[in-house]
Amino acid sequence: MKTDLFKIGGLTVHGYGFMIALGFILAMILGEYRAKKLGLKDESVIDIAIIAGLTGFAGAKLLFIIVEFDSFIKNPKEVLGSSGFVVYGGIIAGVLCSMLYCKIKKINFLEYFDLIMPEIALAQGFGRIGCYLAGCYGRVTDSAFGVIFPVGSQAPAGVKLIPTQLISAGANIIHMIILIAVAHFIGYTIRKKDGRKLVLPAGGIGYLYMILYGIGRFLIEFLRNDYRGEIGILSTSQFISIFFIAAGVVLLIIGKKKMQS
Repeated sequence: MKTDLFKIGGLTVHGYGFMIALGFILAMILGEYRAKKLGLKDESVIDIAIIAGLTGFAGAKLLFIIVEFDSFIKNPKEVLGSSGFVVYGGIIAGVLCSMLYCKIKKINFLEYFDLIMPEIALAQGFGRIGCYLAGCYGRVTDSAFGVIFPVGSQAPAGVKLIPTQLISAGANIIHMIILIAVAHFIGYTIRKKDGRKLVLPAGGIGYLYMILYGIGRFLIEFLRNDYRGEIGILSTSQFISIFFIAAGVVLLIIGKKKMQS
């Protein structure tokens, strides 16, 4: 919709990159604030955020290359230079590398997993707004909610399209609000000094994120119009979503059983 936001001298600030950077900064600020409230190390939050951001970026691009492998073989430079990413690759890579960091630093991964996942949802929300500004689009529609992109964007101009990226952005922000609300009103996984009984197991907020994001991503795929590979009748992301949701549910049940034993 608006690929270039403004210029500073000879530097052009692109909407996509700007929104990703803004989301990352806001996620860091929120993460540090919540870490102090919960008695966690805010320096570890910064480290994990940087690790998750860098490895997540690489993982999202790697999964995109795998999905677009035929195109990559034909023209690797074009695929590498494109704005294509598969978010699930970023989530998986970011979580695994964060687990490794926590193991090396000998800190409880699940505590930081619970802390950081709402901030991840926030960052994703801004990232999706960036996608919208870059011209990512959904299916053609006659709905009043359809948007028409200008000439020069990635989306075809002159036709109404479903603003899937804005829908995703809104869903991610709602996910963040739900996760923080659940953590605050139902019970943090970190031990409370006031003696309140914990309802969620360690990792519960993170598992809930997996369920919410998996459901949202599965549904939004029906409205998207950018090919990201397919497995049977499902898109690659829908296929991964099923396992993402199932893993979140299973881990939540296992965690609850451990609390009761």
